[in-house]
Amino acid sequence: MINRICISINNQCNLGCKYCHFHEKGILEDSEMNIYEILDNVKNYAKSDFKIGFVGNGECFLVWDQLKSYISYIENYDNISSYTITNGTVSLTDEDWMFLESHNVNVGFSLDGYKELHNMNRCDSFDKVIKNVEEYKRVTGHYPTFNATVGKESIHNADKVISFFKYYGTRVTFSRMIGKQGISLQEYRDFLSLAEKHISIRRGGLDCTMYGGQCGAGKNNYFFANGKVYYCGNCIDLPPVGDSSMRFEELEKISLQFDRNYCFKESL
Repeated sequence: MINRICISINNQCNLGCKYCHFHEKGILEDSEMNIYEILDNVKNYAKSDFKIGFVGNGECFLVWDQLKSYISYIENYDNISSYTITNGTVSLTDEDWMFLESHNVNVGFSLDGYKELHNMNRCDSFDKVIKNVEEYKRVTGHYPTFNATVGKESIHNADKVISFFKYYGTRVTFSRMIGKQGISLQEYRDFLSLAEKHISIRRGGLDCTMYGGQCGAGKNNYFFANGKVYYCGNCIDLPPVGDSSMRFEELEKISLQFDRNYCFKESL
């Protein structure tokens, strides 16, 4: 049973992060994709809890009106929840932050850790991100969750990274850096084992292996981008599964056979 998807609603980004694998692979396209059709397919398919991530190739807040319309489109479906991840550099109004809060949208800020570490790969954006994190806290009354990419510098300075996030008292999703600057799955898992002793972290079940669980490729979650559907965001340079209009009943018939303790892409 499929119970989560990610939808890349745009290919625009105002940053050029050094480790961005979407840009590294040179596969960003401007293909049209009917987001409402995908959401309609979710509405018709989901009989139990279903999660939609509005996240992918670009910065969603750059197309705020579109994102807002997609969230509103599923607001009357109690079994469908959503989240989004922002690079934290786009400022929203108090009303906009409260829209996300009132619609129970989990907002994750991409923040790799302390200032020097974050700025090393993310275009010196730390100060702007922290300012918007504090704005979010002022409006909603709580800090957002964080999404941090774990690379070699993070591992070498693990205690400093963990101490930085401990201050905020919120959940952190640590993603494994992949691509040319990536780290091994074992290095990543060792970091998670250390981090969870001190702070709240995300530990996935069947999900993307970058989140510390088992790989859900071709099982319970898919990635929609560029008018196509893929096994996951890491597989976007592989042939797509089909067009983005593909119904979930068809996707459900796919059964990839591999050791799900490891990344499907890396098992090829």
